[in-house]
Parts: sequence; structure tokens; C-alpha cells
Amino acid sequence: MRFVINSWRERSLWLVLLLPFAYLFRLIVFIRKRLLYKTERPENFTVPIVVIGNITVGGSGKTPLTITIANKLVDLGYKPGIVSRGYQAHAPHYPFSVESNGDAIVTGDEPLLIAKNTQCPVVIDADRSRAVRFMLNEFDVDVILSDDGLQHYKMYRDVEICVVDENGVLINNNCLPAGPLREPLSRLEEVDLIVLNGINQNDISRSLLVKTHEMKKIPKSFVNLSTNEVKPFGGAPFNIGNRIQAITAIANPNRFFETLEDLPYPIEKIYYPDHYEFSSDDFVSEKIDEHQPVVMTEKDAVKCGAFANNNFWMLTTDTKLNDAFFDALTSQIDYLKKDIAHH
Repeated sequence: MRFVINSWRERSLWLVLLLPFAYLFRLIVFIRKRLLYKTERPENFTVPIVVIGNITVGGSGKTPLTITIANKLVDLGYKPGIVSRGYQAHAPHYPFSVESNGDAIVTGDEPLLIAKNTQCPVVIDADRSRAVRFMLNEFDVDVILSDDGLQHYKMYRDVEICVVDENGVLINNNCLPAGPLREPLSRLEEVDLIVLNGINQNDISRSLLVKTHEMKKIPKSFVNLSTNEVKPFGGAPFNIGNRIQAITAIANPNRFFETLEDLPYPIEKIYYPDHYEFSSDDFVSEKIDEHQPVVMTEKDAVKCGAFANNNFWMLTTDTKLNDAFFDALTSQIDYLKKDIAHH
């Protein structure tokens, strides 16, 4: 997979051979959307439904954005619930309600991360519509956020938020397999809000600027997985002579590694496939030096708490969005709530 991603980034000439398949992929997406996309609200969908997704393969920052939106809505007096597919989850049944003290193997890493970082109910099910119905039956919510699901056309939605990172506009604008796009870039014209992660508005078509907002992820602190000790990100938090063993299993590890490069330590970069299920065997002395700090993302950390040693640290971050984004989102939610109540 990394070879393919590098080829997309470098716009390798051999990708021309894949263009016929990319056009076929676009056709299939077009047909699926025409056949499955829900335009009428189901009667039992009694609250606004907000989808937070992307149009590229791999991670673009959907889950941190979902957490930030959920917490902001709570602060503003809303009662959000969150549904997710629960990728690689092994729940005993579906729909399944995720608790903050759950097991990532059962729930999937991203839903557990959401449950740990919000006070909102979280429900997983590959059938997002069923998850929504379960949420409405079991919890007191007045808006539902879907973490991912932009291409889950069978689920009705009121508001679409698309997260765009460098993989969406700077690397390659072809659909799979010749590029990273799961839908054509023209899909951005249809969504309600666009959030830019790690890029600025100069990289976006002028026609889209009115609904475009920048998201910034700011490194905050290191938290020890074993002792819960907190060290500030800045100020050289580790000892002189330390070597950071940066280990991660996220779709875009480079952003994580680049963040750590701001610290005055040599960094050993260790990455696994996205959503990799860590075990204690991955941290034996033959692979990891127990006398040097191991640093991982919050998404990785939820899978390592049960066997964490004192040298295990997670990097926490703050996700920042401007007030204009939340004003635009809440105005749509409020309008929809009144419209639903009226009908």
C-alpha cells in the first residue's frame, strides 16, 4: 500500500495504465449513488443527521473532527449522539453501544477513542441507518453525528461535512486505483461544509471558499499510558540522550512523525498498517528498547493500555476550528430541528 501511496504522490507514469479502471470506478460510484442515495427523511429519523467524512482513502482527520464537534455541541447545549461503522470491531451483536472503558478489539479503535474523549453515546454498526434508529430508541439525543459514512449512501443525511487533507487536493486528483479519491473532486461542490486539515484555502477552488474552514491540530501534551503522568509537548519533556521510538498504526503516519520532529531527539519511526491490532508481542525487547520512550497517537493508545509499560506515552492534541464553522453548522442544525418539528 505504501508503494501505491508514494506512486500517487509522485504521479508516477505507470499510473496511466490504471486510468481505465479509475474511469470504471467513477462510473460504479455514480451508479451506486443514483440507486442508493436517500433524499427523503425516514419517518423515524426525528433529529438532524450530520455526516463527517472524506473523499479519499486513508485517514484525513475525521475522528478528531467528530470529537471536537461533539464536545462543542455539548458546550452549546445540544445533546449529540455518534454513530460509526466500527471498522474491525468484533462486537457480540449489532448495533452495539460503546462505553469509554471498553475494549478496542470489541469496538474498533476509533469508536472507543470517541467514547473516551466525549460524554456522548456512541453506537457502532456497519448499517448506519440501523445504528441511528437504535440511538434514537435508546438515548436522549437531539442531533446525530456519523463518524465517516459520506459514501454510505443508504443512510439519509441532512448535513455533509467533508474533511480534505493534502491527499485530496495536492497529490493526485484521480479516482481509485489511479489516485486516492473515493469520489471525484466535484463531490466537494455538493457537501455543505468543507474542513481543510493541514492545507490552506489557496489550494481550494474559489467557488468553494464560502463553505471552507481550516482545521488546526496543535500538539498538547504527552500522557503516560501506565501512570497517567502528563508532560507538556514543548520544553524537551524527556531526558537528555533519549531516543523517541515513534510507533503508530494510522493511515497517514508522516504527519505524526513530522510533529515529533519538532522535539530535540532522534526519532525511530515504526509504523504498521492502519487499524493494526497491537499486542504485547509488538513491544518485546528485541523490537522496542524498554529504557527509551515509546510515543504513539491517541488512536493507537486505546489499543495498548492493557499491556502498557512505564515508557509508553501518547501524544494528545487540540483540534481548533474557527467560530464561523460552528455558527454555520449550528444554524443548519437549528433550522432542521424546527423543520422536523413542524412536519
